[in-house]
Amino acid sequence: MTRFIPLREAILAGAIFALLMMIATRFAGFVAPSNLANVFNDTAPLIILALGQMVVILTRCIDLSVAANLALTGMAVAMINVAMPGLPIPVILAIAITLGAIMGAINGILVWKLAIPPIVVTLGTMTIFRGIIFLISDGKWVNAHEMSPAFTGFARTVLLGLPVLSWIAILTVVIFGIMMARTPFGRSIFAVGGNPHAAVYTGINVGKTQFWAFVVSGALAGLTGYLWVARYAVAYVDIAGGFELEVVAACVIGGISIAGGIGSVGGAVLGALFLGVVKNALPVVNISPFWQLAISGSAILIAVAFNARSGRTKGRIILKSAETAQ
Repeated sequence: MTRFIPLREAILAGAIFALLMMIATRFAGFVAPSNLANVFNDTAPLIILALGQMVVILTRCIDLSVAANLALTGMAVAMINVAMPGLPIPVILAIAITLGAIMGAINGILVWKLAIPPIVVTLGTMTIFRGIIFLISDGKWVNAHEMSPAFTGFARTVLLGLPVLSWIAILTVVIFGIMMARTPFGRSIFAVGGNPHAAVYTGINVGKTQFWAFVVSGALAGLTGYLWVARYAVAYVDIAGGFELEVVAACVIGGISIAGGIGSVGGAVLGALFLGVVKNALPVVNISPFWQLAISGSAILIAVAFNARSGRTKGRIILKSAETAQ
């Protein structure tokens, strides 16, 4: 029988629902629609970045520079806004996405053309991007009073009950859902991650596909950089420090296989929502936020173990089918 909702996503959605019900027993206001909308808005940057990271991980790579990309782009557009406060928001968005895509392309070229392991490349560029932030800003902050009202107000503008930041996250989910299921690029992502050698025989350029995956991830990081700075109305060197680990955690918890080729848009979104609920719920139930790291780490271990067990089960089924055929 065909499942309308994959088992992994169903289990994760159930876990989020159970978590919300447990929190509601301590503080009923947490599950109020208005508060859940706020939780979703808080999680929106993580959802956007997780979708970009998902594409990279599906190709058997990883991008640890997304938070540094976010921070550098955020600082750059904040400084541009200070220098040219009248610049239209669509132009700011275009600059942010382009800057992010360029940084993603640098990662992609190094992985594709020089065959350097992705984790090494992105660790290096993560440090470089953070260093560039310090160089261009001289270590100074860009504060709310220096930014134009239009710059900081765009992400906060409420439409149909949700801020623009939330609507951008929803639009990104829809676009990626269509892209991964209905386009040749989406199919090539899964093919490269599933079996790169077979992908070559079908005419897919593995290195080029990985390059474009990094560009997509970088573009989303750049977009999130502007949205982040606009929402919090501040830009500084260490913005989103360590956030790249949370992005990877969201993907792994959502069932995106580190080995590549296995995962879904829904899984990445649910993984991000799980972390978002945990992050927002801990202070409500009087639990130290430091427990978030332990909870996230435990969820990652459980998710990896689940993936490994599922992989072994599929392997046994294949072997049994082969034995039956003989």
